[in-house]
Order: sequence, then structure tokens, then C-alpha cells
Amino acid sequence: MHDDIPLTIGRARRVLDERILPEVHATAVPLDTAWHELPGEPIAPADGLALTFEPYEVGTPWGAAWGTTWFRLSGTVPTEWAGQRVEALIDLGFDKNMPGFQCEGLVYLSDGTPVKSINPRNQWVLIAEAAVGGETVEFFVEAASNPVLLDYHPFLVTQEGDIRTSSPKRLYTSRRMDLAVFASEVHELALDIDVLLELQEELPQGPRRMRILQALDDALDALDLQHIAETAPDARAALAEVLAAPAEASAHRISAVGHAHIDSAWLWPVRETIRKVARTTSSMTELIDQTDDFLYGMSSAQQYAWIKEHRPEVYAKVKAAVAAGRFLPLGGMWVESDTVMPTGESIVRQFSQGQRFFEREFGIRPKGVWLPDSFGYSPALPQLMRRAGFEWFFTQKISWNQVNKFPHHTFLWEGIDGSRVFSHFPSMDTYNSRLSGSEVAKAARQFRENRLASGSIAPVGWGDGGGGTTREMTGTAARLADLEGSARVTWEHPDAFFDRAKSELEHPPVWVGELYLELHRATLTSQHQTKQGNRRSEHLLVEAELWAATAAARTDFPYPYEELDALWQQVLLQQFHDILPGTSIAWVHREAVERYAEIADRLEALIASALSALAGTGDRTIVVNPAPSLQGGALAQSAVLTSDLEATTPVAITEADGVFVLTNELVRVVVDARGLVTSAVDLATGRDAIAPGQVANLLQLHQDFPNMWDAWDVDRYYRNRVEDLVSVTSIDSSVDESGVARVVVSRAFGDSTVTQEIVLEPGARTLEFDQTTDWHETEKFLKVAFPLDVRAEHTIAETQFGAQKRVTHTNTSWEAAKFETSMHRYVLVEEPGFGVALVNDSIHGFDVTRDAVDGHVTTTLRLSLLRAPRFPDPETDQGVQTHRYGLVVGTDVLGATAAGTVMNSAARTVTGDHGFGPLVQASGDVVVSAVKLADDRSGDLVVRVYEPVGRRGTGGLGVEGPFGDPVEVTLLEETDAALPGVAAVTDGVAAFAVDAFEVRTFRFPRSGR
Repeated sequence: MHDDIPLTIGRARRVLDERILPEVHATAVPLDTAWHELPGEPIAPADGLALTFEPYEVGTPWGAAWGTTWFRLSGTVPTEWAGQRVEALIDLGFDKNMPGFQCEGLVYLSDGTPVKSINPRNQWVLIAEAAVGGETVEFFVEAASNPVLLDYHPFLVTQEGDIRTSSPKRLYTSRRMDLAVFASEVHELALDIDVLLELQEELPQGPRRMRILQALDDALDALDLQHIAETAPDARAALAEVLAAPAEASAHRISAVGHAHIDSAWLWPVRETIRKVARTTSSMTELIDQTDDFLYGMSSAQQYAWIKEHRPEVYAKVKAAVAAGRFLPLGGMWVESDTVMPTGESIVRQFSQGQRFFEREFGIRPKGVWLPDSFGYSPALPQLMRRAGFEWFFTQKISWNQVNKFPHHTFLWEGIDGSRVFSHFPSMDTYNSRLSGSEVAKAARQFRENRLASGSIAPVGWGDGGGGTTREMTGTAARLADLEGSARVTWEHPDAFFDRAKSELEHPPVWVGELYLELHRATLTSQHQTKQGNRRSEHLLVEAELWAATAAARTDFPYPYEELDALWQQVLLQQFHDILPGTSIAWVHREAVERYAEIADRLEALIASALSALAGTGDRTIVVNPAPSLQGGALAQSAVLTSDLEATTPVAITEADGVFVLTNELVRVVVDARGLVTSAVDLATGRDAIAPGQVANLLQLHQDFPNMWDAWDVDRYYRNRVEDLVSVTSIDSSVDESGVARVVVSRAFGDSTVTQEIVLEPGARTLEFDQTTDWHETEKFLKVAFPLDVRAEHTIAETQFGAQKRVTHTNTSWEAAKFETSMHRYVLVEEPGFGVALVNDSIHGFDVTRDAVDGHVTTTLRLSLLRAPRFPDPETDQGVQTHRYGLVVGTDVLGATAAGTVMNSAARTVTGDHGFGPLVQASGDVVVSAVKLADDRSGDLVVRVYEPVGRRGTGGLGVEGPFGDPVEVTLLEETDAALPGVAAVTDGVAAFAVDAFEVRTFRFPRSGR
């Protein structure tokens, strides 16, 4: 009867939890244990094995936050266990069930061979498949006492996120270190019951569910609770028929792939991630050895490189499993990076560095981009994926949307240039599946393309902090391979899934534009110094490549391939989706800022060396300009003597009644006594950029306490409370010897101060703001507002190799959800004949609102400057912060691109004997993005250009150096017959057509090679 259903379920669950599972390792003896607590950072495994060990008693607290303790465990297998499978059981004191977010360990044999990891869901170590009895056992555990930082919400403010502030108190108390007999039939019975319990929960009332429940009752009747092991076969026999019933012919097909999604840093520092990767990959290679069909996939070339360098014994196992086709390199990127904030060149290098590594190490190029957890996806990505040779794209994160449910699971994603890439979201809405009944049923129920396509992907395993797939998961998969009432589960390479999905969906649905995540919007602002360091590093790297390539072409300067690779790899690592977005612990961001300073020093030295080779020795002052000039599309990356520069007319500045008027040839700006901009007139048209009666450069402070994810989120209601920062501590003006006018404004608010230099240069239409903030607020959000007299239907914000439009209204829930959006170096609003842009050197977030009075529309742009969340870093952004941003009066997309480029790639002065012309000259409708020597060290020159405005046009490239005529290549710098190539070469200039936002890469062969 139906009334008996809860009784059957309750009975089965209690027997499983309280009687069956404890009997899997019921026969046990304690191991002899000894320990050595390290006083500082981790040491090499060989050194750990050679430590002096003292006796240790299970139940003794161990491990301060971020510490390492080495345990030595030894014992003798009882003779009566002969012929049985024997395992060691190690409970380090796990206080949560989530692996990767607390203590964990890696087991080594006495000879240094790594075995597998120890974590809350994987506490066993195989000692013998069939024990002889009487054999001695000795092994070691390198145990990491990482603190629990991600607890139940609300997340608590903690100083444990940095070794410099963490507590010395021991955090964990071990519970068990035993040798035990593994009762395999009991283990299998536990899996049988668990799978059937979860399956029946998802079934409707009907014969299949009733028969499963009856079989469970029959099995429990056959089980003697005082003799579990002896009667487990009888209980399993009672379940055999319902477990053997095959799935329906139309059952959803789940392509499972083992997965761990190890965050390259997050609630642990990079040094701990290196060990997490070693632990997880050790367990996954062990599980591969223990199974016939299990496949494990891992992305991120960086993580393979770490174990190659730090754990070569683990890497050897990984290489063998890759060669066997069981361990799958995925994604083709250096790390699973953020894709919204990095430049186009950074995304290219994520692909090129990743694919070069995978091909060099394994002879494999992953076919797809694997990014399950990044916080939104730029609309520039489809083109870049296709031009790097990728065939598919995989993510899951958009299922986290707060408001709107994404309408597809398998679809074509179209980017800003029209490129399309075949894409898939797993319909079970997770990248850490355990193949639970609810997950499997959800995958089948939710799949949007059920009419035509047969299945979806399931990444299976404990993730984020590592752990990966367990034997319980592979056991579940085996039972779900062909089971009535369930989707079919098969271990399968994602490539095979995508090939099948493409054949099934001849005309897939299309999604156009960005994949905007309606969550984690504040990741565009948190940890400003991390974002500032990334932006500066990206531009310095491109500049260093330019001057090094120019010097290598014209002098005997050796192109620094290895150093540039190493620096790129460090920057790419720090673009990981929990580092660059500002969502990691204090330790991670402290180290990131330190690394950025080191990167800048090395690049400045490299640039100085290359420029010295180019300019020669001497004391003449030379202005070196790395930025392309976008007037007419010409490139002017060159150097000229200061004596050849034209004189400029100084900016005029007047003051009356505390109001300052700054005027040059192009604009007139009025700054009132509060340091606010009340007018910014384009002299050519007479148009004022500032809305009537409004003030710009208005700093605004909001209360900022999101519902859950502090460093990640800003929720819409933050706008309900705002404080305009208009009081002034001091204000003054000046004009320097270069004719540059400045108004300097100081303010104080809360516990913070801010000083702004409002700067207008001769001949500039950009009013620049150089801001220094000594920030000591808590749970506040600082923005700066510019109400503009522009009736704009869209914002136009720079993204990789182009721009994306977003409407300024909120007609639909999709538009309303985008209340905080991304930009690179500029955001522009325009109406026919007039536009205004904001440019910046390190800002990524902004918002826009429209207001209308009597039909007159004001479009207000606000840049997001600073936040002060308290989790996971309670000191986020505290201290001195700097920003540069500018108001470009009377401009368009090309002008905004130019102004943003200049702000991020400033000219520099050097001393030498002579100036020099550009290595590369571009003309037409393209902008040069990179000038470098080829990655293969052939000496060939590689030049990348793109169309920045969004219209079709033409381009030309000429090179002044020892190079032949160019061929077009992929982003991996290889020829491809499908590329259109060069139309013609006339007088050394290669001509070609270019589509809207198209990226083109050309390779000029080195002459005489």
C-alpha cells in the first residue's frame, strides 16, 4: 500500500547508514603511528620521508592553519586476513563532508611512490588485493591542515585566510588510523540500496517504483543485522531483478567524465593548489587502475606543469594514463581563466600557451574549451576559439542566474563578429556531480533540446578544492549504465559527446552576444590592486614583445623567448577565475600583487634593454611611443627625438568665485568650487557633454551588503542608499611648464580620504582624473558618476578585439538583470553626430541609467571604483588605491579606442643616439594588437590586427625589416587553408579585406632562413 512507502524508505535509509556502511570496514586493527609537525612551509616528499618521527596517539590534536604534518603509519596484517582485500582507513579529523575545504593528505610508500589522497570522501588506502597474512606495512601521509573557510552561510569574517594572520592553534583531531578488511559484498550492497533509494525518489507512483520498494523490503528481510557480511549476498540477490531491468529506448543519455575542477587558487594559496593537484591526480590514476572504463578529465596546462615540476612521480602516472586514453587533457588553456576582464591578447596566449604545452607533453591538442565555472563569458570568445582551432565550448555557470533561466543546453553561440561555436551546458546544473538520483533525473527532465538530441554531459567528482571521482561514483555509474527509470550513464570523452550532438542537431538554436552571468557582478571591482596589476602587466608584455621584436630584427639583440613565456605564464595564472575577479583569500591577493610588481620590474628591464639596442648610446632625449595611432588607422609605434616634436599651446585656466575654467584647442571644461565638473564643451560643435543642471565626477558611496557572496556579489538594492561626496577639504589649480592644467581636489569621508588631480593637456579632448584614495570603509561601494547630455539607446563597451553594445533601458528582465556590466579601456554613449566616452587604466565595472525630463534624456554612466567586502578577505582594498580615468568629449568608437589605448600605453622617454621608425606600419581600418616573433623560435615575425569599430573595411601591413611577404595564420601561428589570406602585396604592403571586429594574424617569414 502507498502508506507503506515512507516506512520502506525510512527503514532502508536507517539500515544503510547505521548497519551496512559501518560493516564495510568492520574488522580492523590500529596502526602504529608517529608524526613530525613542520614549523614552516611544506618540504619535498623525499625530505619528508627522512624526517625524525615521534610517537603519536590517535585522538591528539594536530595541525595549525596552513601547516604540514607528516605521519608515519606501520603495522602487520593479521594472519587470519589471508586472502582478503585489506585497506588502511585514515580519518584525519574531517569535520565536514566536502573534500578540499579542510585537512587533506597524500599517501606515500616508503620508497617515495605516491599512492592516493586522503580526504573526507576518500579515507581508504589499498594495502593488498588479497593479503598473504603476516606482511608488514609502512607508509606515510603528508597531511595539510588547511582551515575551514567556506562554512555554512553566513560566511564568517576570518583572519585565517593568510598565514601571516592565522591562528597557531591546532585545528584537527584524528579519529582513526587502522588496517581493515574491505567487505566488498557489503560495499556493493550499500551501492545497490543507495542507487535504488535515490532512483525511486524521482519516479512517479507506478509499477516501477512499487517494485523497487518491494525489492528493498525483500532485501532488508533477507539481511541479518547481526551478520551483515554473511547475509549481504542474499540481500543483493533480492535486488538483482530490479537492478537488471533495462532502461527505456528513449532514455536520456549522460556522458560522464571524471572531474575535480581544482581552483588554481581560491580559499587556499597557489602553493597549496600545487599539492591539491598532486593529491587528486594520484587518486584518479589509482581509480583508473582499479576500473575498466572510468575516464578522468583535467583542464589547465598550468596544473600539469606544476606536478611535472614538483611531483614528477605523480606526473609519470598521469602521462601513462594519458597515453592509455583514460586521463583526458581538456580545455586547451593555461588555466580556466576569467574571460571578461583579460585582454584579447591574454585570451590568445591562454590558448597558445595551453595548446603548446599539451602538444609538447602528450602529443594532444584538446578540441574544446572547458570553462565550467568562470563568471560570465565575453562575446569575443567564439571568434577566438574558432581561430585557435577549437571545435566546441563547455560551461555550466550560467545556470546560476538569479533571474532568467538560460533557454538552451546545446546550441550555437555567436560572437561579436558573427563567428559561431558549438556549445553545451550540462542540464543537471552542476560541474561536481556525484550521479545522485536527483541530479540524473534533473539532467533528463530539464534538457531543453530533448526533441532532437539524446543527451548531456555530467562532470563527475568532488571539486573546487579537489578530490575528484570516488569508487562510490564509479559504482553508481555502473548501475546506471542501463537501468529502468533512469537516464543511461556512460563514461565518455567530451569529444565523442560533441560529435554525436552535432550530428543530432543539424540546426541548433543560436544565442547571440555575451553569456552574462546574473550573479557575481562585483567581481568586476573587488581587489582593485589585483586588477590593476593585471592590466599593467598585459600592456607591458605586449610592449616588451614589440620592442624586442624590433630590436631583434634590426640589431643583434637576442629575442627573450623563455623570459617572455615565463612572464606570460605568470600573468595567465593570475587571470584564473578566482584570482583576477578578486574572490580569493588575502594570501592569494597579497602574493598576486607582489608577483605583478616583480613582473613589471622584469618587463621594464627588458624594454629598457631592447630600446637601448635600438636607440644606441648617447644622451639625446628620445620619445618612444608603443601605442598605435588610430587616426586613419595608421600605426606609429616608433621613437623620435624631442627636438623634432612640435610645440604645443598651453591650456588656459581662469578662476573666478571658486570656479575654474580650463580651455584648450578642443574643449572647455568648468569645475566648480566642490571639484565637480559642471560643463565640458566640445568647441567644434558647441555641444556640452554634461547634462543641464547636473554635475559630473561625482563620487557616490553606497551601502554594499549582498545577500550571500560578499566579494562576488552586488545586489540590486545597493542603489537604494547613496551618499554624494561633495564636501571639499581643499582645492587648487596650476599650469605646469608643459602647458598642462590641473585642478587638485581633496575630500574626506567616513574613515577615508581622496585626492583628485583633474588634468587637461594641450590638444587633448580627454579630461583626465588621477585619483588617490586612502580607503578605510567597510561594506561600502564607491562609484563616480557622469550624467551625460546624450540620448543613447546603447552603451558601447570595449571587449577583446572590439566592442559590445548593451541597451540602456530595462524593458525586459534580461536587460534589468544587467545592472552592473563590464568594460575594458572604454565605455561610450552616443547619438547621431555626438558621443562621449569614459576611459580608464584599471577599471572593469560600470552601470548606466536613463532619466528623462520633458522628453530630454540624460544618460548617466558610473564607473565602479572600490568595494569593501569582508569575506573571504576581511581587508579587501583597504589602504591606498589609485585610479586613472578620463572623460572624452565629442568622440566615437575609434576615438574612444584611441583614448583608451593612450591611457594604458603611455609614451616613454629614453636616452640614446637616434630615433627610429616603426617595424610595422598598418593602414586602413585595422588596429595592431601584437608584434612579436613566432612561438616556434623560427625568427618569423607575427603581427596581429583587428577591426575595432564593427564595420567592414580594408587593411594594409608593411614591415621594415628582413622579412618576406606574409601569410595568414591561426592564433596558434599556423597556416590554415580555410583562412582568406592576403589579397595582394604591392610595394611591400600586404592588402587584405576585414570584416566587423575581425581578428587577423599574419606571419612574415624571416629572410635568409
